[in-house]
Amino acid sequence: MTSYRQVLGVPGMAPLLGVSLLARTAITADVTALTLYVVLSLKLGYVAAGAVAAALTAGVALGGPLLGRLIDSRGLRAVLLVTLLAQVAFWLSVPLLRYELLLAASVVAGLLMVPVQAVSRQAIAAMTTAELRRTAFALESVQGELSYLVGPAVVILGAATVSPELVAWGVGAAILAGSSGIALLNPPMRTPDDGNATTGRLSRRQWLNADMIAALTMALGTTTLLSGVDLAIIATLREAGQVSWAAVVVVVFGLSSVVGGLVYGALARPLPTWLLLGTLGLVTIPAGLADTWPWLCVAVVGSGLLTAPTLATVADAVSRLAPPGVRGEATGLQSSAQSAGFALGSPLVGVAIDLWVPAGGFAAAGIAGLAAALVGRLLTGHSPTREVGEVCRPAQQPGNPSSVGGGPARQ
Repeated sequence: MTSYRQVLGVPGMAPLLGVSLLARTAITADVTALTLYVVLSLKLGYVAAGAVAAALTAGVALGGPLLGRLIDSRGLRAVLLVTLLAQVAFWLSVPLLRYELLLAASVVAGLLMVPVQAVSRQAIAAMTTAELRRTAFALESVQGELSYLVGPAVVILGAATVSPELVAWGVGAAILAGSSGIALLNPPMRTPDDGNATTGRLSRRQWLNADMIAALTMALGTTTLLSGVDLAIIATLREAGQVSWAAVVVVVFGLSSVVGGLVYGALARPLPTWLLLGTLGLVTIPAGLADTWPWLCVAVVGSGLLTAPTLATVADAVSRLAPPGVRGEATGLQSSAQSAGFALGSPLVGVAIDLWVPAGGFAAAGIAGLAAALVGRLLTGHSPTREVGEVCRPAQQPGNPSSVGGGPARQ
């Protein structure tokens, strides 16, 4: 626990984690809030609601690297101001928009979503030493799990007891409060040494190399697996006539991830991302053998324990591999890869469930994780110094600022 005390003792770290948790919890619930509004208030079907959710997700995936690039070039507060104004305008107008306008506005809102997750990761990389960074990213991953446990549940409860319109305004207010807190803190995006090490802007060819592509591929694979597991849990329990217990299984899964993240952050040595993701894929596949909710609770514990550690190592790898001048764009690409994984996981696993049985959903999710781990391992080569998640820092070679040594709910 000493390492956690040291991380939380870093000036500004505890307030940053606190306000970013508020904003992330609201952002995590945004798709649920829009889905409930379309279904309950507009009286449209789930296909229409899914289209709005997909529009928002697509905007987030496209906007991540663009906003990260703007943070690199224009600074944090300028980007936060623009995105905050966009979110306030969107969430205030949600109850006033016809469906067609809501669909279009959701794309814009996604493009200009406040980049809380990317900002938190950049700040962690800038505020911590190499020795504490893995522990800090483990805390950040645990924060993500907590947001997934709390956000959607609060939105569902609010929509059922108050109204979807008020819930939409509440989501916007929480995003405003949390993001304003980040703007007031104005955490550093670079260390003093970073500023001295970088001259001019690097081209993508200089830093988007095999190691970085490996890290982004494994970010995609991790969230593809997680999104698929969520759907497979629902399908399995629906088959058993126990779908009302799905929330309990999801909570067990999330709490297991919290425990796994805290334990991993306290370990003395890191593990390679490909190994964590591959193991996560392997332990996910047998979960399909569970056919009742108590056994499914037991079956998902193994996957849960490895979820936050895998996400933490991906985030750590991206921060270490990205040169200082493009770290915002790199973390934006990571967020985009993870958003794409969430969008891909459900339909991929849905096809497996429709073609076979609900157990096929867990198999498809696990195989997707294994495939991404294999690609990551192949891209980073066979030298232990090049394994993503094991590197310490991009190595700055004279005349070649992009030279690197060898080598992340939920986003």
